[in-house]
Amino acid sequence: MNQELIRIVDNIARDKNIDRESIFLDLESAMVSAAKKYFGKTDVEADIQVSIDRQTGDMVAFKDGQQIDIKRLGRIPAQTAKQVMIQKIKADERQSVYEEFVERKGDIVSGAVIRYEGGSLIINLNNRTEAILPKSEQISGQSHHVGERIRCLILDVRESSSQIKIILSRTHPDFIRRLFELEVPEVAEGIIEIKALAREAGYRTKIAVLSNDSKVDAVGACVGVRGSRIKNIVDELGGEKIDIVRWNESSHELIANALMPAKCSQVALCFELGGATVVVPEDQLSLAIGKHGQNVRLAARLTDWDIDILTPEEYNQEVERLTAGLKDIEGLDDTFIDKLIALGIISVLDLAEIGKDPLVKEIGLSPEMAEKVIHLAEDLAKKQTAESAPTIAESLLVEQIKKVEPEQEIIQ
Repeated sequence: MNQELIRIVDNIARDKNIDRESIFLDLESAMVSAAKKYFGKTDVEADIQVSIDRQTGDMVAFKDGQQIDIKRLGRIPAQTAKQVMIQKIKADERQSVYEEFVERKGDIVSGAVIRYEGGSLIINLNNRTEAILPKSEQISGQSHHVGERIRCLILDVRESSSQIKIILSRTHPDFIRRLFELEVPEVAEGIIEIKALAREAGYRTKIAVLSNDSKVDAVGACVGVRGSRIKNIVDELGGEKIDIVRWNESSHELIANALMPAKCSQVALCFELGGATVVVPEDQLSLAIGKHGQNVRLAARLTDWDIDILTPEEYNQEVERLTAGLKDIEGLDDTFIDKLIALGIISVLDLAEIGKDPLVKEIGLSPEMAEKVIHLAEDLAKKQTAESAPTIAESLLVEQIKKVEPEQEIIQ
């Protein structure tokens, strides 16, 4: 019987992932509770102690220093011991689950879908516990069925008095990061470093990578032979498009890389405004902007620059408007416009927003002249905004007309 107890404890410890010593302590505590229930009828203040030999399973009990036979306590105390034991093992199991998964927060875990609750998926994690994949953390357009095994990121682990709540995600940017670590050994080993990542889950991701080994091509390693590595990741994401961008410490180069597959003709940076004006050929404009502005939006988030896309014609118009607006200011030399462009300022709107300090510190204008330039730029910006308002309204009207069904007639 004593060896049977040892086998039971070992099985519980293994199956529930609970420390063996904790189970013995729970057993001893449960037996003390049972004995107190039995002796409490006649001796409320009794000092009860129970100890179990960890090797043999022999159990010894004492009441007020005198050894007692724990087996003679009867059925009701035995039921008490059983209830206390179950409660303590459940508490230990919850604590074990919490400690395991809180350490794995931010890692990928695999589990099986067991049911839907509202829009959320309940995932069984290795038969140890259940986790929740909320609807907001599911990739748009993907559906899952009961019994399917899926991989998720452990987003959060919360502990309460009665349960452990594990929140999963498939939309978080770190899910992509962890997938690359699993599929690309060079990323896991630190040979290739993921420097930046921007994602719109279910649609498109841009990831900037850098190789710390001159013999290893960062982009090529992430793509894999015939695209095998990136294909595995794309398949996991249900077809989400992934752009692998070559990282560069130069913001000019990084922005140009981030806007690929579009080709950039020129990149002008305005550090004061945190903005980048990118010039692309007319035939590259829609590619640079992307469907619903997605390409430029993700590039902006990846590079941490506010990116404005212009065609060469639009760029020249802005510069000509800026030049014409400032030509009547006395005291400005012919190189002033070139200096503004070098600062990334190519329009009166930029000039009005930047303020006078950069003109004084970077270009060397006097405070009075800088004040005069900015005042004029503000007036020109207001005028330009007012002139462009009808054009914007007209564009919106055209868009609304396009939405009208072909068979419907527009009454004049």
